[in-house]
Amino acid sequence: MLRQRVITGVTMVVLFLAALAFLPLVGLAVLFAVLVSLGAWEWSRLAGLDAPVLRALYVGVTAACCAALFVVCELAGQPARDEVQPFLGFAGFWWSFALLWIKGYPSSAVFWRTRVMRGLMGLLILVPAWLAAVYLLSFPRGGGLLLVMVLIVVAADVGAYFTGKAFGKHQLAAAVSPKKTWEGFWGGAAACSTLAVLFWIMLPNQIAHLSLGAIVAVTLATSMASVVGDLTVSMVKRQSGVKDSGTLLPGHGGILDRLDSLCAAAPVFVLGLLLAGWQ
Repeated sequence: MLRQRVITGVTMVVLFLAALAFLPLVGLAVLFAVLVSLGAWEWSRLAGLDAPVLRALYVGVTAACCAALFVVCELAGQPARDEVQPFLGFAGFWWSFALLWIKGYPSSAVFWRTRVMRGLMGLLILVPAWLAAVYLLSFPRGGGLLLVMVLIVVAADVGAYFTGKAFGKHQLAAAVSPKKTWEGFWGGAAACSTLAVLFWIMLPNQIAHLSLGAIVAVTLATSMASVVGDLTVSMVKRQSGVKDSGTLLPGHGGILDRLDSLCAAAPVFVLGLLLAGWQ
């Protein structure tokens, strides 16, 4: 299982880097939309949609939302900040609600356990993440920034894993994910803070217009959002009685099992850059 997990992970990294290197913005937007659609297919099962036609319809609605935002926000050209930032702000507001539901689970399930609400949750998880990722590509050095965001999420995950394994005693969200601990959470935050300082040291010309405090703040906010994204999907999986969202990725489960942290991190990261004054 470990061997298969490593092979799948390396393959995903290589394909991701190749896509960033060789695909134009529109091509990447389509690729990300495909990934989001696959995630929507998996989420439809978590939402309680069993009939294939209903699941396909849900995928269609998700893809249509992405297409509508692509047109409305003029993502193919030079999207205006004023057109995109409200959607990113709304996404941050939504993830704040998700955090409250995580803290209140299982009692909070009374607010979202219906199929309609879980379907809406899926749209709020997937579509803003797609918008943030595609909009980020319009930034100067957008591909590099997208890679930085992924590195932050990975650092948070790896730091939390090893710190939690070594020192974890106090559960972070026992009813949602019993193996996650506060020690792991702070270990992930420490790893991301270290990463932010490394960015400051290694990329002085690219980020000279931002203070170290701003870089650390954006990095920590992104890492914390990634934890909320992971726990939100875990919460819905637990409510649905499933371990993995799917089986598409050998050794890793489904697409959502790999995208959950990124889906929350993406809008927070991009919004953070805008508020910090990224040019």
